[in-house]
Amino acid sequence: MQADAANAEARAVDWLIRQRDPMFDDWDGFADWLAEDPAHNAIYDAVASLDRDLDALPATSKPSVVIVPEAPRRPSRRAWFGGAMAAALVGAISLSSLGLFGNDSRIETLAGEHRTIALADGSKIEINGASVIEIDKDRPRFARLESGEAMFHVVHRDDDPFVVETGDAKIVDLGTAFNVVRRDRQTSVAVSEGIVLYNPDRDKVRLVAGKGLEARDGDRQPPVVQDVDVASIGGWRSGLLVYNGTPLAVVAEDLKRTAGMQVSIAPEASDLSFRGALIIDKNRNRTIADLAALSGTTAQRQGDGWILTR
Repeated sequence: MQADAANAEARAVDWLIRQRDPMFDDWDGFADWLAEDPAHNAIYDAVASLDRDLDALPATSKPSVVIVPEAPRRPSRRAWFGGAMAAALVGAISLSSLGLFGNDSRIETLAGEHRTIALADGSKIEINGASVIEIDKDRPRFARLESGEAMFHVVHRDDDPFVVETGDAKIVDLGTAFNVVRRDRQTSVAVSEGIVLYNPDRDKVRLVAGKGLEARDGDRQPPVVQDVDVASIGGWRSGLLVYNGTPLAVVAEDLKRTAGMQVSIAPEASDLSFRGALIIDKNRNRTIADLAALSGTTAQRQGDGWILTR
């Protein structure tokens, strides 16, 4: 099994390197390789994510391969990755032995990083930044969101529902797409397609498309179902964040998770709420300016981020 995994990792790296060539045209072969084994998709995604995140490796570690910091998309980046691949093939190093794939049942993202994982049953999980999700190879129709945010696109099976756990809550799909946020002992759920059941063994709350809820751990009463704009559910995936009376501290947390932006709220502005839409693009100053204007605050630079004051 370890040899098969190593071979799959090596093949994934090879595909990634080949696809950088402008003349690459073997997309049919690539698609056939992905279709050979459901694990190939996840392995390729892990390799591609590693390639994007090379600069995030700890500077204090002493790996067997020395990584020279480079600007993104430089040709030497390909040369390094190709060299690492060659070293792996001759046994000098391997991606697994360096721990770069980590625990394949636990997915952690950095602030501002977005990742998508495809499950063997055809379901898909899109994971926002600063999030932790656990999956279980022995329970392919299960995921646990420990913290952060994720959008679930679930292939429904009547005899085998997909279950998402977070905090002390359980969310069961009935053929569905839904977004889940886990923060500070609180869970938020919003459904964009189909139906989910929230805590079917306790609260028995049924959510259809366009509905959502927020619940805190330990609540004795079932959470109140609220209307949610379907178009805004999972908007973080395209850089759109929509709010209706949300505390500024929560907006700041979302900006850090989704875009890696550091925003703090001054004490005198901590009681303010925010209504409106924020578009996250390369011009972070514009996003902050919109947030300040719509919330009635003033934005000032503070180190690598901003602070909102009243």
